Amino acid sequence: MRIVIQKVSQASVDVVNELGTIDPTFEPRQIGHGYMILVGVSDADGDAEIAWLAHKVLNLRVFEDEHGKMNRSIQDVGGEILSISQFTLYADVHKGNRPSFIKAGKPEHADLVWIRFNEALRSGGVPVREGRFGAHMRVGLVNDGPVTIVIDTETDMPHKA
Repeated sequence: MRIVIQKVSQASVDVVNELGTIDPTFEPRQIGHGYMILVGVSDADGDAEIAWLAHKVLNLRVFEDEHGKMNRSIQDVGGEILSISQFTLYADVHKGNRPSFIKAGKPEHADLVWIRFNEALRSGGVPVREGRFGAHMRVGLVNDGPVTIVIDTETDMPHKA
């Protein structure tokens, strides 16, 4: 799994339909203080990656304490998460100018892993709102800090390195 975490003061998502207008079947979602997370999944991802990554996200200390030091987790500050599936995180741009997405997980697998990842985050007591898998979404956010962190289980997870 490959994620991009942005610490935000607010974030939102809506879905655009084939006509280029707001999709009335999707109720726009928004959060306040917390994380907006872009989530990419490969076919190799499963239970171990979900558990490790959810633990890392829930315990990552990037919120300031009373001394202004990044020393508090999203659980400590009562933050929220907006989770957005994004297969383009697996773009391969080594050859040519058109990205290849061959390393991105097949949709059926990626959707299930993304759902299970969001459930693992919720099990840590953090409210999680989601975009719509596979949809054309518009994401808005106010990055707080700015703080943006990329985590890739392929290179960052201890037993995979």
